[in-house]
Amino acid sequence: MSEKVENQELEQQTNEQAEVVEEVALDENEQKIAELEAKLAEQEDRYLRLRADYDNMVRRNKLDREAAEKFRAQSLLTDLIPVLDNLDRALQVEVTSEEATSLYTGVEMVYRQFIDATAKEGLEVIASEGEPFDPNFHQAVMQEQDSEKESGIVLRELQKGYKLKDRVLRPAMVSVNE
Repeated sequence: MSEKVENQELEQQTNEQAEVVEEVALDENEQKIAELEAKLAEQEDRYLRLRADYDNMVRRNKLDREAAEKFRAQSLLTDLIPVLDNLDRALQVEVTSEEATSLYTGVEMVYRQFIDATAKEGLEVIASEGEPFDPNFHQAVMQEQDSEKESGIVLRELQKGYKLKDRVLRPAMVSVNE
């Protein structure tokens, strides 16, 4: 009988050891699963961040291309503004002789064509006289006093201002009412 009891005890110890080994194996497997799940979550997070970075880069490039297209003529138009100023000054000269009148008419035609061509590219004259002073579009170089008009109203335009679509190329130089 003692052999039977010993066998039972031995079998019971073996079963307990097997259960302990099985529990240790389960714990190791659960630990490996947890590690793998953590790595998967980390990789998914990394993928989502890279995808978001890529989408942002594509969006920025698209906006940059659109801005470049929208303002492609900015450099040329900025260089042509002094030419417009000179043509405008030439048209302010009083003409008395017939020869001067025909020359004046020619300059006026060139000026009109020039204005039309630059307008097609988006160049606009900034409205000034009689408008409220706006530091985004006007550069105040003088102050005058006119009791008939409100304070802060542009009285005179000393030099035209220009903008390309919604970007100011040159602010208008103005005289503002005190």
